[in-house]
Amino acid sequence: MNVKRYDRSFYRIWNEFLVNSKNRHFFFDRDYLSYHQGKLTDHSLLIFDEDDKLTALFPANIENTTLYSHGGLTFGGFVFKEKITTKKTIDIFKSVKEYLKERRVEKVYYKALPYIHHIKPSQEDLYALFLQKATLVKRDISLVIDLNQKIRYSNGRKWSVKRAQKENFSINRSYDFDSFWKLLEINLENRHNSTPTHSVEEIKYLSSKFPNNIKLYTLTKENTLVCGGVTYENSTVTHLQYVANSPYGKELGALDLLIDRLIRMSKEDKRYFSFGTSSRKKDNKLNYGLIDQKERFGASCVAYDHYEWKIS
Repeated sequence: MNVKRYDRSFYRIWNEFLVNSKNRHFFFDRDYLSYHQGKLTDHSLLIFDEDDKLTALFPANIENTTLYSHGGLTFGGFVFKEKITTKKTIDIFKSVKEYLKERRVEKVYYKALPYIHHIKPSQEDLYALFLQKATLVKRDISLVIDLNQKIRYSNGRKWSVKRAQKENFSINRSYDFDSFWKLLEINLENRHNSTPTHSVEEIKYLSSKFPNNIKLYTLTKENTLVCGGVTYENSTVTHLQYVANSPYGKELGALDLLIDRLIRMSKEDKRYFSFGTSSRKKDNKLNYGLIDQKERFGASCVAYDHYEWKIS
């Protein structure tokens, strides 16, 4: 197989391949990856078969002698064509290993794509990683609702939603990221002494590039912002990326009502609703308070696995 490093000349073929791949995600679109320029050194790969047909993509960045898939993304791994075979996948790993050996790369930090994001079952890479003796080095858990099953809120969550429904709130998609970001920054500073992963300018740029995938929903009363949430959406999953609540909203259960509405909207065309991971970034310990809040919406765990694949 022929392994090539991505450059701008591959922009069109990369994105065209992505459209028909069986584990695609808008994260892997070159326009999304490009916003990391200046922060990370891109070293994405394209893998062509013996007939010079593109068969896989590998979004990645490099730092010293380690290749990461991809440092700016929650998950990554190989993106495969729809009819990839297990044997072809194993060959891809062997070819990429030889390519990386020649460039003195010592290891790959591999973030596997969780199954909820697969268009079709696509875990050939996990088997190939096993054959390559890759080691599981980190496991996050994301709290997820299967929208094909009956959704079971806790009694307290049901009560909170019903209380908020009496307040005549308006829930709509919004494009006022500036107002929401101010509320989000206050929330994160007060609760976690942290800041959003994205700046407001970055999220506005990304939502303009991907208006069908990155959306802001707000709950207002008399044109005043009470709470809001940013969703990241692909064809199978609605992921709640950011939420922020005002003191007034906390008193009335406003955020519970907003999340309830987003879950019910997602049932129309999605399979899963994801709340994201619940471990603390600084020490990787589980945030039990946060996970309890999500489980009260009827969510349960999906693993986000990271592997170390030694090349030399």
